[in-house]
Amino acid sequence: MKTFLPPLGIQEERKVLEEMQGGSLEARNTLIVHNMRLVAHIAKKYQNADEDMEEMISIGTIGLIKAVMTFQPEKGSRLSTYAARCIDNELLMHLRGRRKAAREVSIYEPIGTDKEGNQINFIDIIESEEPDVVERLDKNGKICYLQKLLPEILSEREREIIILRYGLMDDKPVTQKQIAGRLGISRSYVSRIEKRALEKMRAGLESGNV
Repeated sequence: MKTFLPPLGIQEERKVLEEMQGGSLEARNTLIVHNMRLVAHIAKKYQNADEDMEEMISIGTIGLIKAVMTFQPEKGSRLSTYAARCIDNELLMHLRGRRKAAREVSIYEPIGTDKEGNQINFIDIIESEEPDVVERLDKNGKICYLQKLLPEILSEREREIIILRYGLMDDKPVTQKQIAGRLGISRSYVSRIEKRALEKMRAGLESGNV
């Protein structure tokens, strides 16, 4: 695990907090980097939860940043005490979301029906073996609809991962591991974003409101 800077002393922390309240971004960053050891310590509690430790530290850092931005020193508590709660909450929300996502949509689950009432899956839209003219037109219509759907309901990161994952631009699907390496994030994070994006897409296709 990375080596983190030691925490600030009480007087030094108080001084840096005052500087941050005066609008200093450098002071804010100082508080964050000197509390990263706390993030790592709390993240270690979840090392048996089958989670990537680097990703857990990244998620915990989000909680730390929120803590630094919302901390009110006039209430009398130390930043580390407040930050520990924020970090833990962020990690717990991540784990709950991960468990929920694991129960959610896969690309083989039905997302609607075709004109004859047959169930169609997301994979039916992105994969096909030599369709005839009518099937090709029907598929092209679905793809056009999908291309309209993506930018309207997905974030930029979600859209990028779906396009790469299923080869929507060049018909060359990319693995989660390859996407993770390209974007500089963990494979499990790619998987979570993919599942969330597919759920949004299914909801959009089912509603027909997009």
